[in-house]
Formats: sequence, structure tokens, C-alpha cells
Amino acid sequence: MAACPGPAGAGAVHAAGPSGFAFDSDLEIKTRSVEQTLLPLVSQITTLINHKDNTKKSDKTLQAIQRVGQAVNLAVGRFVKVGEAIANENWDLKEEISIACIEAKQAGETIAALTDVTTLNHPESEGQIMIFTDKTGVIKAARLLLSSVTKVLLLADRVVIKQIITSRNKVLSTMERLEKVNSFQEFVQIFSQFGNEMVEFAHLTGDRQNDLKDEKKKAKMAAARAVLEKCTMMLLTASKTCLRHPNCESAHKNKEGVFDRMKVALDKVVEIVTDCKPNGESDISSISIFTGIKEFKMNIEAVRENPYFQSKENLSATLEVILERTEDFTDSAYTSHEHRERILELSTQARMELQQFISVWIQAQSIKTKSIAEELELTVLKISHSLNELKKELHSTAMQLAADLLKYHADHVVLKALKLTGVEGNLEALAEYACKLSEQKEQLVETCQLLRHVSGTEPLEITCIHAEETFQVTGQQIISAAETLTLHPSSKIAKENLDVFCEAWESQISDMSTLLREINDVFEGRRGEKYGYLSLPKPAKNNANLKSLKLDKPDSEEQAKIAKLGLKLGLLTSDADCEIEKWEDQENEIVQYGRNMSRMAYSLYLFTRGEGPLKTSQDLIHHLEVFAAEGLKLTSSVQAFSKQLKDDDKLMLLLEINKLIPLCHQLQTVTKASLQNKMFLKVDKCITKTRSMMALLIHLLSLCYKLLKKMETNRWVSVTNKDAVDIKT
Repeated sequence: MAACPGPAGAGAVHAAGPSGFAFDSDLEIKTRSVEQTLLPLVSQITTLINHKDNTKKSDKTLQAIQRVGQAVNLAVGRFVKVGEAIANENWDLKEEISIACIEAKQAGETIAALTDVTTLNHPESEGQIMIFTDKTGVIKAARLLLSSVTKVLLLADRVVIKQIITSRNKVLSTMERLEKVNSFQEFVQIFSQFGNEMVEFAHLTGDRQNDLKDEKKKAKMAAARAVLEKCTMMLLTASKTCLRHPNCESAHKNKEGVFDRMKVALDKVVEIVTDCKPNGESDISSISIFTGIKEFKMNIEAVRENPYFQSKENLSATLEVILERTEDFTDSAYTSHEHRERILELSTQARMELQQFISVWIQAQSIKTKSIAEELELTVLKISHSLNELKKELHSTAMQLAADLLKYHADHVVLKALKLTGVEGNLEALAEYACKLSEQKEQLVETCQLLRHVSGTEPLEITCIHAEETFQVTGQQIISAAETLTLHPSSKIAKENLDVFCEAWESQISDMSTLLREINDVFEGRRGEKYGYLSLPKPAKNNANLKSLKLDKPDSEEQAKIAKLGLKLGLLTSDADCEIEKWEDQENEIVQYGRNMSRMAYSLYLFTRGEGPLKTSQDLIHHLEVFAAEGLKLTSSVQAFSKQLKDDDKLMLLLEINKLIPLCHQLQTVTKASLQNKMFLKVDKCITKTRSMMALLIHLLSLCYKLLKKMETNRWVSVTNKDAVDIKT
């Protein structure tokens, strides 16, 4: 897709957000500094320009004016430094930014000069001084300043957009290499690079999402980022399965599905940041019944105020379009007979009320009496009431269908059956349960379509569409993954791949429950907590275990920090799995402890997303205690292995072990430490320690594998040499 040049708008002018990654450039800090410098600047200019017009001012007033002028100039100076720093890093925009910075600097100096008491030699009169008569000059300088500042901000915005596009292109390029890879060793190397690039892309797009003022764009960005985040883990297992079973058609189909979905999501991100819509994209608000009703009622109100506002044909056509969409409910096989009859009844009533309104409206155009005006008012109220009743019925129908469906599939019987048939290699049973999953998928997709009609806000409509697409795609991928396992029932990687796709399905089911609550809150007029677009830690549910461990409510910066730490942890578990996969002896103690630690770290990653088996902070603390213990067991196994090595290799390995042991003890200390009302800080520390341990684990697994291979090679050479000597003898 061709990228569209130019900024997405002045609404989002920087890429601020909590940092913490090695790849961070100074641009985010600098653009954040631009905004922080600008805010007091605007306030000071406003104070200066709005000052009273009287020319006689006391010494105190003069000093205050001078201080404001100096403060403006100093703020401009800081702003210009930031702008120049951005210009020096972006040569293609350097000239434009530099010119705007020069203009800003000149304007700041002009304001300072016009408000400087020391440069004025006016005679004093009765203790008062006659200055600041050139208010017009200050206003002109302020306009020039604000104009030049806006230019710098828009250019900085273009730099941020360019960064995101460049990062996306790097990810796409590496993905193309991953698609073509044929050896496992090569895949591990490229995937490691891909993981780093995805973390960078997630960071940039997360900051951009936070900066977006348009809730609709923010929701679209959230949906695209959610796809990329989940697909990163799917891509790993799907690719490994393909490499292990290169001639399996279902494995290739499964992998291609992941790559295709990620490419679409990457393109969607670029569309959002460049504000370029692809040809043929329709406005989703046109397909929402609730949005249609809202617009129709506004038109009715406008006609009441102005009888000649629009034609009766337009009103009738608009209502028919709305009622046509209610057929999604009445034609659904899952809608109860009572709901269907009630929807049809209310639709008929709405048509009748509109006809009555049109009849009175026509009279009101020619007869200007109080009684006609009152009758028109009454017909408006009647049609509004009918449409409100229709909305209630549609909302009730969709919510009941969704709640019943989620309750029915809460135990994931079909997914469990697919896993079992795969391990058993039962192709006949696979066909049966694949058919059942397809039926479940169709039910969920249709339910998402109905929920979209009653969602009430554009962000929630987009969330419904995202859920619909996820069920549609993931359902097919689960079936292809199950088919691969059934054809290769002893394949551990095929089993792991199916597990990953099933987890994605279960996660989306869980998200549906949250979505229902959001839609219900909007319908009942209580928005509740702000909708969490990012996959950040979600508030834990009330639990007896939490009575003594309550999480202090994190702010957005803390949430973002935890989410980013969690994302990096998730990618580290992928790297660890790649290292484990290299070992031929999967029953080796080092491999077993390494695998256990990787799985536990992955559960922690899921916890940062509000998913997985860890539901409360108490669960988390216990989990981390076991993780630390598992790390110590690993060090014991590695120490035992080191005794088989030569002195140099042994020393090298022991040095690495000595790095891991203190981290395990530190994690145990943190988990036991009492931080009253600081649980979020404790979680932050624990994840940081876990991430450091995982990085060391990956290094240890790689080093042990190399030393094991070296030891086996030396042993083989020794045996070969001995045989040669025996033959000569």
C-alpha cells in the first residue's frame, strides 16, 4: 500500500509516552518537551495581550509585565532548542524547521524588547511610568510566534509518522524473510530480530495511540495493535510447525493465515497515522442501527424547528433504512419468537407514527396556529418514544443472545475435544468437532454483528468489528492447526501451536464479556471506567484473596510501563522456546527447568494483559515464588553439568550461573516484601526481575547447548583417534 504523505493533523503533535527501551530515540523526549514548553508559553502570551489598555502603570505592574515578557522569551528559547535538535536529526525537514525556529526566536526577542522597562526612558509622572503603548507590536509578534510554533509542531508530527512508517517497513521486510526461511537455525536468528522490531513498533504505535484525540481512530489503532500483539506469538509456533512438517498442507495454510492478518494490521496502522482511507472503505456508522436512530431523531427535531428543513421523502427513506437493518435481528435463527414479534410490532408502530408526523408537518407548513404546533410537538414525542422502545428491544435481544452464547461456550468443550482428537490422530472425530467449531464461530460472528448495531459509540462499534474478524479468522486457524496435529499426533510443536490458537480464541471470548459490560454501561448512561484500548493490566475482580492485597489504582503511565515490560517478557519467552527447541534431548533436566520457567514467564505476560490463569495479586506472588525456586533448580542442574567440562568452559559457565542465583534470591525477597498500598510498584519490580532472569536463561540455554555439542564433538574425536590407533596396532 502506498503511504500517504503529510501529517494526520495538528491534533496529535507529539509521541509522548513512558520510555524504557534501548531503541528509544531522543525524538519522543524532544517532542514531549515541545508540548511541555508550549503550554506555559501560550498562557504567558495570553496574559500579556489581555493586559488592560490603560497606559499608566505602577512599578509593580511594570515589573510583572517585564517578567512575563522575559518568561515568554526564555520559553521560546527552550522551544527553539528542541526544534533545532529535531531538525538536526531529520535532514529532509531541517530547512523548514530551522526557518520556523528562527521566526519563533525573533518573535520571542521582539516581545521581550517591547516589555523591557530598562530600555525605556519615558519621564516619570506621579510615581507612574508611561510604557507598553505598542500593544499592536506585541500582538503581531505573538501571532508570528504562534504561527512558527504551529509549523514546528506539524513538522515534528511528520517526523513521528515517518518513524512509524519506517518501523512498519522494517517489520514487513523481516516478515518476508521469515516467510521464506527453510532452516530452523536461520529462523531463530531472524525471529529474534523480528521480535525486537515488533517491540519497537508496538512502542511507537502505543505512544501514537495515546496521543490521538479522535476516539474512533484510537479504537482502530487499538484493534490493529491487538492483532499484531497476539499474532506475534502465533507466528512463532505456526512457523516452527511448518519447519518441522514442511510437507503438511494444513500447517502451511495455518502459517499463511497469520502472516496475511499481520500484513493487513500493519497496513491499517499506516492508514490511521497518515489519515488515508483505502478506496471503497465505507463509514461504519452508516450500518449501525443506533447511530441511524440518533441521526433520524435529530432530523425530526430540526424539522420541528424549521418545517422546510427537508422533504418528507427523505425522512421516510431514512426510517426505512433503519428498519431494514432490524432484519439482522428478525432473520436471525438465534432470536427468540417473542423478541422477533416485538421488534416487528415496534417497527410497524414507528412507520405509523412517522406517517402521522408527516401529516401534521404538512399542515404546519400552511397553517400557523398554536393547536397545530402543539400537535406537531406531540407527534415528535410519539415517534421518539417508539424509536426508544425499539432501541430497548434490540439492545435486550442482542445482550441476551450474547450472554447465553458466552455462558454456553464458557467451558470450551469443542476446543478440548479438538486437542484430544489431535493427540489421538482421529481424523473422523476431527471432522465432527471442526464442524461444531464452525457452527460456534458463525454464532459468535452473527452475535458480534448484532452487538455492533446496539453498541452506541463508534469506538465500541470498531471493537465489535474487531471481535467479529477475530472469531472469523481464528476459527479457521484452529481447524487447520488441529488438522496438522491430527496428521502428526506425536508432534510437540504441532500441539503447542494448537494450544496458542485455542488460547487466542478463549482470550477473545473473555474480551467479549468485557465488551458486553461496556455496551450495557453506554446504554444505561453510565460510562464506567474509561475503556482500555491498550492491552494493559485490567482491574482484578473482587476476590477473598485480595482483602489483604489491594492494588492501588495505577495511572496511565504506570499501566503503559507494565504493559511494555509484559510485551518484552512475552517475546523473551519466544526466544527461550527457540533455544529449547534446539536440544535433541528434550528430557534433559536443564531443558525441563528452562521450559518450566518459560511457561511461567508466559503466564506472567498474560497477567499483564488481564488474561491467563493468574487472576489476583496473590496468585501472582505465589507464581513468582515458584518461578524463583525453579530458577534455583536450573542453576543446580547447570552446576552439575559444568563438572563434566574442562576448566575454561567450566569457569565461563559458572560465571553465568553466579549472575542468575542472586536474581532468584532478589525476586524471592521482593515477593515477600511488604509494600502497603504499593502493590502495583511490587508487580513492576517483579516483572523487571523476571525479565532479567529470562534474558539470562536464554543465554544459559544457548551456552549449555554449545558446550554440550563441543563436549560431544571432542568425545567423538577422541573415540575416533583411539580406534585409529587400535587399527594401526
